[in-house]
Amino acid sequence: MLNKTKIKEAIAFHGHLGPYLILGLLAGEYALKKLGCRKHFGIEVEARGADKKPKSCLIDGLQLSTGATFGKGNIRKVKARGITVLFSSRESKKKIILSLKKELINRLKGLKGHHDSEACALELSKRKPAELFNLQLL
Repeated sequence: MLNKTKIKEAIAFHGHLGPYLILGLLAGEYALKKLGCRKHFGIEVEARGADKKPKSCLIDGLQLSTGATFGKGNIRKVKARGITVLFSSRESKKKIILSLKKELINRLKGLKGHHDSEACALELSKRKPAELFNLQLL
């Protein structure tokens, strides 16, 4: 669940509100908690299947929530079918993969226009990550 301040900061960084931005924020926060690692330098992120808009908006949410950046070299974008995100703790070497739940994928496919996308994003921001993502421990 995201507070209004985080959402406003994300919009200021990204330029607009959309569901993939929110999913990136939620996924990154969830991964930091699950791995117990530090933001910015304690995590590595590999975003798979988020290489074209609007799915690539997920990456901005991941950068904001984890502090991983392309400049530091601890986030990567990989072409793939379907969105999954591999998170690795640099300290403990623990890894997890998050993927979108099937119901969520179907909902995202059905979005029509910017207004519909914004409404979906706000609704997603109120959900718990476990309701949106499948978690795989490696």
